[in-house]
Amino acid sequence: MNTVLAAEAGDTTARNLTITLFLIFVAVTLAITIWASRQTKTATDFYAGGRSFSGFQNGMAIGGDYMSAASFLGIAGIIALYGYDGFLYSIGFLVAWLVALLLVAELLRNSGRYTMADVLAFRMRQRPVRTAAAVSTITVSIFYLLAQMVGAGALVALLLGIRPGTTFLGMDADAAKIATIIMVGALMIIYVTVGGMKGTTYVQIVKAFLLMGGALVMTLLVLAKYKFNLSGLLGDAADASGKGAAFLEPGLRYGVETPGDALKTFYSKMDLLSLGIALVLGTAGLPHILIRFYTVPTAKAARKSVLWAIGIIGTFYLLTLALGFGAAALVGSEAITAQDRAGNTAAPQLAEALGIDFLGGDLGGAALLAIIAAVAFATILAVVAGLTLASSSSLAHDFYANVIKNGTASERQEVTVARISALVIGAISIVLSIFAQNLNVAFLVALAFAVAASGNLPAILYSLFWKRFNTSGAVWAIYGGLFAAVFLVFFSPVVSGAPTAMFPEQDWQWFPLSNPGILSIPFGFLCGWLGTVLSKERDEDKYAELEVRSLTGAGAH
Repeated sequence: MNTVLAAEAGDTTARNLTITLFLIFVAVTLAITIWASRQTKTATDFYAGGRSFSGFQNGMAIGGDYMSAASFLGIAGIIALYGYDGFLYSIGFLVAWLVALLLVAELLRNSGRYTMADVLAFRMRQRPVRTAAAVSTITVSIFYLLAQMVGAGALVALLLGIRPGTTFLGMDADAAKIATIIMVGALMIIYVTVGGMKGTTYVQIVKAFLLMGGALVMTLLVLAKYKFNLSGLLGDAADASGKGAAFLEPGLRYGVETPGDALKTFYSKMDLLSLGIALVLGTAGLPHILIRFYTVPTAKAARKSVLWAIGIIGTFYLLTLALGFGAAALVGSEAITAQDRAGNTAAPQLAEALGIDFLGGDLGGAALLAIIAAVAFATILAVVAGLTLASSSSLAHDFYANVIKNGTASERQEVTVARISALVIGAISIVLSIFAQNLNVAFLVALAFAVAASGNLPAILYSLFWKRFNTSGAVWAIYGGLFAAVFLVFFSPVVSGAPTAMFPEQDWQWFPLSNPGILSIPFGFLCGWLGTVLSKERDEDKYAELEVRSLTGAGAH
């Protein structure tokens, strides 16, 4: 009886602490947002923060934008459940930055103003290219937003102690998750519509400090628990996983050998290759990352910000190893999947276990869980704000100002439309997230990477490096890659025909791979090439001007 009362007291304390910390974070970030709104007077302020951020500040903000719920919750969960194979996400997300640094960051900063489409449309017909870019930006952002919202729903169910069969304020687990998704969506809309890029950037910088601090403390506690003996940690993780030595070897989730079924084995290996290609190439096509390069005053600052981001993100992904294997060893896969089938709550559950060990009893566990959960919330809110800003900026600047108004819209009209767009995109994301709650958030982000690499990356690279590239090529590349990726995902086990699908009771899947990148990315490049060679349009003078601008920064805004 005493044990039950102590557990209930711990649960109540965790709830109260978490809610208090979360409300403090929301209050602080809303104060930052309101302050930033007073500094936001022009379109440049709203879209690019007045280009006033240093390389270090922008590097921290990029880290804050990139280290999403997928990184903190999803990767820790996948490592905790699948061991070695889960770490592939960490490696892929990190290596992707080299592509962004070497091929895109500086050239994009020199060539554009506010959005990815500024570069694509520079030497082409404005309307078709900007329309395609806006469609692509919104599609990628919504895939990415789904991951953050699903992570928020899983987190709140854990924090409030809501498990299947229990309730909170009259809500069961499913209702509480939906209520959380709606709340996070409402907050992100406020951040973007009120604070613009300045408010969003400062929220991301604060969140990057919090996340790095939280992950570092948890890593040190995990290592201290094992007296800094890594082999002891890995051994316990393998034992607690129920998979034994296989947990520490490749092939548990990807590249699985199926005896007597060569085709199934082949598909599993192709899925691994497809995931790797999407992760490595996806970052350089992510709209919410690309627009961050416009917030610095010079190309040198853009390069410096990417180097800072690589350092911050690289350190963080090393820490995810300790978080994932620590969760496997100290929480166990059964307890993790009992709380959340996709493993999205492994890191907060680890925090609770470490709190009980190091801070003493259930109250200690509740305290550390509350702190880490508030950090995870901060992570989700900062990333959804960045994503919403990217997609609403594209709708307002590319589609409204340059397609509908043909360049005649005033700055005030543009910013008003951007704010309305944030509201619409937020509402769509909330509705879709309610259906995606069974999916692991790192996996959902990998799909966003595949879509970005299929549609945006071919158009960006061709535009910057191929003299003959033209309007038809750009439109074909974006729509071709985008359509191929979304079409294959729709008919894959992600959406139907599997227990963890969005619609597990339905089955219309025929595409065997979970990640479409291996087919959709080459298809995007092929469409771009084909659209170009079939069209006679050429403007070599404009390409020469773009080349000079991209390499020197001459004429950059």
